[in-house]
Amino acid sequence: MGKIKCCIKSISLVFLGIFSFQNLNAQYLKGLTNVRDTSYNTKADFKKTLKYFPKATMVPEMHFENVKQKNDVEYCSYGKRKMKLDVFFDKNVQRKQTAIIIIHGGGWRSGNRQQHHPMAQKLASLGYVCFTPEYRLSTEALFPAAVYDVKASIRWVRKNAAKYNVNPDQIVTLGFSAGGELAAFMGTTANMPLFEGVVTNSDSQSQVNAVLDIDGTLSFVHPEGGEGDDSKKISAATYWFGYSKKDNPKLWEAASPLSYVSAKTPPFIFINSSVARMHAGRDDFRKILDANNIYSEVHEFENSPHSFCLYNPWFEPTIGYIDAFLKKVFKK
Repeated sequence: MGKIKCCIKSISLVFLGIFSFQNLNAQYLKGLTNVRDTSYNTKADFKKTLKYFPKATMVPEMHFENVKQKNDVEYCSYGKRKMKLDVFFDKNVQRKQTAIIIIHGGGWRSGNRQQHHPMAQKLASLGYVCFTPEYRLSTEALFPAAVYDVKASIRWVRKNAAKYNVNPDQIVTLGFSAGGELAAFMGTTANMPLFEGVVTNSDSQSQVNAVLDIDGTLSFVHPEGGEGDDSKKISAATYWFGYSKKDNPKLWEAASPLSYVSAKTPPFIFINSSVARMHAGRDDFRKILDANNIYSEVHEFENSPHSFCLYNPWFEPTIGYIDAFLKKVFKK
């Protein structure tokens, strides 16, 4: 562990420098209510979506004879706080399979892991082992707590690979919206002690082998982005960081996946809506991938809502893009 810490010493110093601003601007802590924010959920979002996309339909939970589902599996804990995930797998498949860790959206403040059960069920029917972890939202803990949680779930999946017939070299993160940002962050900060938190599975590592980013933020400070407008109400990112972009821009930059993309970043697929601000920095991100000969794809649905992946007619094409991408990068 000491050897790993040394290799990111420079990043650690930068991060410590970021927090030196804390004495100048008090951190905003009113958002830490310890009460779950349930304002973002699929049913509520669907009502809003119908106003602009009247032909959209919700994707129901799916039931496949061969797919087994295990709910409320503990992957780590913080005192009495038990962190849980759900597992979806084909009970008849014995070969090693690709694991997909599906991270829900909700502005790092709301949402829940059940949001993507239909996607997990569908992907499991295609031969993937899917995991839907919860993570601490900004009502409970500020950045980088959610990062620590998702990394802990990756280490847990790798540690339990044999139990669920997972290929430990084919573990990927998939996320939507805030979950897409977290999925991308996993791909660009592999095994960085700075972002690991309390390592409960020290014999496992948190790197992922591919990333599927569905309308997830790549940079909180990119000029094309829209995060950080607190003029009418506190923005989701401000709640998560405890600082506005104006008060601590370096922290916002340090939380951006674009800040860490490098030659060590795994293959990426970007599946996007037509909401331009939701893929701010994507082109700059891909330029770095291209410069390092790292494979990436982009698929953008014209005239689609931000939450397109939750509804028909976009759900099935999204699944198709995911399946084709993973078959390509893992040469299935």
